[in-house]
Amino acid sequence: MKKTIYILLSAGLMIIGAGCKKVLEQPPLGTYQAATFFNSTANAVTAINAAYVPLNYVDAFANEQWVLGDVSSDDAVKGGLAGDQADIDNINNFNILNTNAAVESVWGRNYDGVSKANFVLDGLTDENKAVPDADKNLLVGQAKFLRAWYYFTLTNNYGDIPLRLKVATADNLGSPAVPQAQIFAQIEKDCTEAAAALPAEWTGADLGRATKGAALALLAKTYLFEGKYLLAAQTAQQVEALGYQLTNKFTDNFSATAKFNKEAIFSILHTAGLSPKQGNALNQAFAPRGALNGYGFFQPTQSLVDNFEKSPSGTVDPRLDYTVGRAGHPYFDSAFDPSWSATGYVDKKHIQPLSEIPLATKGDGNLNVEVLRFADVLLIEAEALNEANNPAGALVPLNKVRKRARESYLYDTTLPGSGTVPAGLLPDITNTNQTQLRDIIRRERRSELALEFGRFYDIVRYGSTYATNALKDVPNFSYTANKFFPIPFSEVSTNKLLGK
Repeated sequence: MKKTIYILLSAGLMIIGAGCKKVLEQPPLGTYQAATFFNSTANAVTAINAAYVPLNYVDAFANEQWVLGDVSSDDAVKGGLAGDQADIDNINNFNILNTNAAVESVWGRNYDGVSKANFVLDGLTDENKAVPDADKNLLVGQAKFLRAWYYFTLTNNYGDIPLRLKVATADNLGSPAVPQAQIFAQIEKDCTEAAAALPAEWTGADLGRATKGAALALLAKTYLFEGKYLLAAQTAQQVEALGYQLTNKFTDNFSATAKFNKEAIFSILHTAGLSPKQGNALNQAFAPRGALNGYGFFQPTQSLVDNFEKSPSGTVDPRLDYTVGRAGHPYFDSAFDPSWSATGYVDKKHIQPLSEIPLATKGDGNLNVEVLRFADVLLIEAEALNEANNPAGALVPLNKVRKRARESYLYDTTLPGSGTVPAGLLPDITNTNQTQLRDIIRRERRSELALEFGRFYDIVRYGSTYATNALKDVPNFSYTANKFFPIPFSEVSTNKLLGK
């Protein structure tokens, strides 16, 4: 979205409630208020804009999805100063209480998003004649996609959770936890209905809104997580049919100058230099401490670095140095300093060079955060086809991802020896043994999507044996006890229907 959209987002926050508040801390919004508010398309647009706000990373420590999705995994550790943000260390070490700040943050923020989406859906019923049907369909489609995304995030983090499909009132604040299968079923329904209502693309000031492709991509991912492999593959193919393509340069997905590229399916938009602030604070939270004015959080692990393949002559997968800063390689427009990180590595996917965001405004970045991109969809298709006993079919989408990675050498003139792909680097996979191909796809997924805040959920869905091995260096990890985070104390203490 351009500046006009961000202004509307801020206006929506003032009208509907603060974006970082927990849902139970907000005043109830009854049906009378919703019916009164939705008396024009302009008001309805303000409301749907507010429903996007909980996605953002304007404050890196108000939205700690990066903590639950990756710091909990084998891909990253907390970083920062010892003792700073101790609850993130507790996630890292699986010493997790239901009062943990990150656990509370992700729960509250995503249920806040659910509440805002429900507010739109409650106000734009068939009985509402103030908003034209064409506008209403687009707004409702966005609200259903957003609610589906928030619930997808919530159930992957917390398992069985309350399913709230109406705006909170004084009479319905309590909700029992329902089985994860019921949450997934609602996500499927919302995504299917959103896909039918949303356009294939938006233009102008509406860039960044949810599209048909976003709804179908989330649906495909949901089917994959449920083990509905044929449906996952078929839905991923529907996304491909909409015309998405891999960018020639992997780094276009993590560049402020290529925000709206042909691979991006759904992104969390950030714009620097606005008031109130709408920039990306991860740029400072993850940047190295000291001369680069960062906080030094979110440090990649040796295990992640070792996951990237090498050619027979030792040339590493170029995605490694697009993803991770390391000794002997430039860190954007700065020389790498090994003292920056206890692991020896720093994140690059969420950082902008000083030539784009100077030291004085380090926490107000211009970079989007990719939520759904086409490479993920291709790997969903590959995994689903292999699990559905079609390993030969799985090779096609898998090799598209590998081809793009190795052909960085054809498009990135900064790579040594650019213009020619090094011999044997990331060759096409021909192995059709289902078990062996499963391991290959899992490794590919880890390299391609590293540090994009989703590794822990893959570890969990791969099962106990895989998860226990991946987190073998974390003595407190127990698959049974830790595959979901605890429901926060704030919810347990106020929602008396939990467990009923």
